[in-house]
Amino acid sequence: MPKRNAEESTIGDVLKDFIATNRLEKGLDKVSVKEAWHSVMGEAISKYTTALSLDRDTLFVSLSSSVLREELSYGKEKIIKMLNEEVNKELVKKLVLK
Repeated sequence: MPKRNAEESTIGDVLKDFIATNRLEKGLDKVSVKEAWHSVMGEAISKYTTALSLDRDTLFVSLSSSVLREELSYGKEKIIKMLNEEVNKELVKKLVLK
């Protein structure tokens, strides 16, 4: 990382450089999608969520309730849109409910 004058750079800029230099974006994206799921879907649905994983642009969600899984399957596009809005990135393009 190039040395900079302390007056020129903000902490946000330094953190962005650090994340880019160390290739940490994918890991941070996975964490932010998990947080977004719990934030967007609420406590009731989070209770039935057993596992979340982001693989490339696909979010895999394991649910303990087959009834809830069926209900959520009708609104996949809306869920994807809300998650991407929450993280301010186009991270999720496909949602797989298991």
